[in-house]
Amino acid sequence: MELIKVTEQKEPHVALIELNRPKELNALNPQLMQEVRDALVTLDKNDGVRVIIITGNEQAFAAGADIKQMADKSAIDMLLLDQFTTWDQIRKTKKPIIAAVSGFALGGGCEFVMTCDMVIASETAKFGQPEIKIGTIPGAGGTQRLTKAVGKAKAMELILTGRFLSAEEAHFYGLVNKVVPKEMYLQEAFTLAKEIAQLSPVAVQLAKESINRSFETHLDEGLTLERKNFYLTFASADQKEGMKAFIEKRKPEFKGQ
Repeated sequence: MELIKVTEQKEPHVALIELNRPKELNALNPQLMQEVRDALVTLDKNDGVRVIIITGNEQAFAAGADIKQMADKSAIDMLLLDQFTTWDQIRKTKKPIIAAVSGFALGGGCEFVMTCDMVIASETAKFGQPEIKIGTIPGAGGTQRLTKAVGKAKAMELILTGRFLSAEEAHFYGLVNKVVPKEMYLQEAFTLAKEIAQLSPVAVQLAKESINRSFETHLDEGLTLERKNFYLTFASADQKEGMKAFIEKRKPEFKGQ
């Protein structure tokens, strides 16, 4: 791995992926996204990892796509490059992903954040889809996910003007879970990750799948999946342990089985 760093904490089962192109403000190029994809595939198969955090640095989560690598490309070049297929793994990852954001999360960086499941933001964070200012539009889900997150009118405003949202505005519109001082954003992401990692990995993954499906299907289909996944938890040892511990008034010991 050249453009990212991966760290695993076996206790409490949390892995950290750090984007590592500081001179380019973590601009997203195909190599970096391929490394992220490979890391997510590996971590998703690792039973010692239950929650994944993705972060950049204090200056930028990711300031956008690497414009220099695409400026002279033709429409056919972009079609054949098919650079967004590597992004699909973020959405397909079964374990919950928390984005820890400080500084810029713009263009592809904002789209990357929205592909994650939860977002902890530094008070310095800036979110936006400024592609319109360079003659193009979001291409990695920005028009779709931003609209679902903040509503049609606000998404229209942000995408058609290219203006940024402050961390507090992003929190107000439901784009992020929590805003904290700059020195605490990564620590706060770990606090959230540790809380989730203590719970049944089986139930967490099924709950994540059910929530994500609510954005992709009609209500009836989503309810059917939710019900199926609810029943499926009763095939797990974690469900038996969780309910037994509740009855016995003790803390459960979940093993992901």
